[in-house]
Amino acid sequence: MQTKLVIVDDNEEFLTSLVEFFADSSEFKVVATATNGEDALDVITATRPDVVLLDLVMPRLDGYGVLEQLSPSQKVIVMSALSGENFITKATELGAKYYIMKPFRNETLVSRINDCIRGSTASRIKNKTLEEKITNIFITVGIPAHIKGYQFLREAIKMAIDNPDVINSITKRLYPEVARRFDTSPSKVERAIRHAIEVAWNRGKIENINSLFGVRVYNHNEKPTNGEFIALVADKMLLESV
Repeated sequence: MQTKLVIVDDNEEFLTSLVEFFADSSEFKVVATATNGEDALDVITATRPDVVLLDLVMPRLDGYGVLEQLSPSQKVIVMSALSGENFITKATELGAKYYIMKPFRNETLVSRINDCIRGSTASRIKNKTLEEKITNIFITVGIPAHIKGYQFLREAIKMAIDNPDVINSITKRLYPEVARRFDTSPSKVERAIRHAIEVAWNRGKIENINSLFGVRVYNHNEKPTNGEFIALVADKMLLESV
């Protein structure tokens, strides 16, 4: 039995690309689309989909307005270019099961849809908690959410938590894998992460950094390499999970 999807996004080119992607699938069926929140509520009520793929910034009624009016039992995955933690928190508080940052790989979206169908609540809570902890560290350190290195660095840290050995192959494995997930190049990933760390150090929050890790790790004249910083944060996360 196919999983019924409703896709809601005001970017018609993006909407069409997703419809075309699922058109060849025997596992999923797009039963309706909408380009604004008001129409979305109508087609969701009419088609009763298994999962709704929902953008946030739309005319007439935004994604938050849609979430507020949906049944708590309706499975919704938010797809958005908005990266601030407040956007993510508000969406999940209103019932979204997952929040996927644009751009993303379609394979990642498929994985999240399957997670929704399987109802992997424990995994979702674990991932959300990890995301929150990393975000709190970035806030303390002074890495702003609007720069590209923020997302690359977050993904690299999560990879290092799942597989600590990846730090030993940062140029051969970590950068290429992050690049693959964001459809960019390893060199751009490396430079963006470097920039994110430099922004934090230039903001002068060294005392916050040393306080965060419990030891005097660095002074104002020192900056960690990308690998050192990723390993430092990943180790902190792993120690806290023990």
